Amino acid sequence: MAKRDFQIIADISNVEELERDLQFHPADLAGSTLSSDQIASYNANGYVTGLGILDPTDVNDLRAYFDDLLQQYMNDGKDSYAISSAHMRHGRVYDLMKDARIVDVMADLLGEEVIGWGAHFFCKMPGDGKRVSWHQDASYWPLTPSRTATMWLAIDDADTENACMRLIPRSHLKGHLTYRMSEDDEDNVLNQTVDEAESYGDDPVDIELNAGQASVHSDLILHGSEANQSTRRRCGLTLRYCAAEVQAHMGWADKGMVVRGSDPDGHWTDQSRPLED
Repeated sequence: MAKRDFQIIADISNVEELERDLQFHPADLAGSTLSSDQIASYNANGYVTGLGILDPTDVNDLRAYFDDLLQQYMNDGKDSYAISSAHMRHGRVYDLMKDARIVDVMADLLGEEVIGWGAHFFCKMPGDGKRVSWHQDASYWPLTPSRTATMWLAIDDADTENACMRLIPRSHLKGHLTYRMSEDDEDNVLNQTVDEAESYGDDPVDIELNAGQASVHSDLILHGSEANQSTRRRCGLTLRYCAAEVQAHMGWADKGMVVRGSDPDGHWTDQSRPLED
């Protein structure tokens, strides 16, 4: 189970016992950064993509930082998927989660009171035989209501050759879907699989991104990726945000920090910046 011991995953049996609102909550069309068409597409399809976030200088700097960080983790015997809850450990990731270029996008989709609660490097090394089966993020997270979204920020170019993320448009409108546990499948990075996933929405879409670009997807959309059989690495940084009204169970409020507006209920811990860069 070590390869799945991510802090983005809660104990599934405990999550299933929670009463949660797992229906999609559409965003207001009046955004300040995204166009009304982009927000309407997010509402209808469950994602928006091709967002220009980092310029070439910034993304090269972030890639160099990640290269060093990955080497540190691998020197400690960990694999390329192990850098999770990075905003709680590394000051530079904490700063990136608060970067206005990112938060402006998330506020358009989640409202003006936004919590950042997760940061996880998903890095598929060249020839990595692991895939990510079709799944919904909401299945793993003890959060309610379902007003959570993930920005997938490309650190390397991501395309079909090196196993970019795939999404099933409109599957987020189906609510929470039945899955089976697949923890015994050593080729699956995670531990859930939704069977016959393509029956829940439109044809799958490959989310191809240049380094520095990003996509954003709802926590209810079905997504996954194939094994990277290429000679090129595929690394992305997933940044997880929710509306401040979202309630976190099982201690997950300790992961959160206010990135826009306030937390009127004082529910989230509002993490301070880690000392380590």
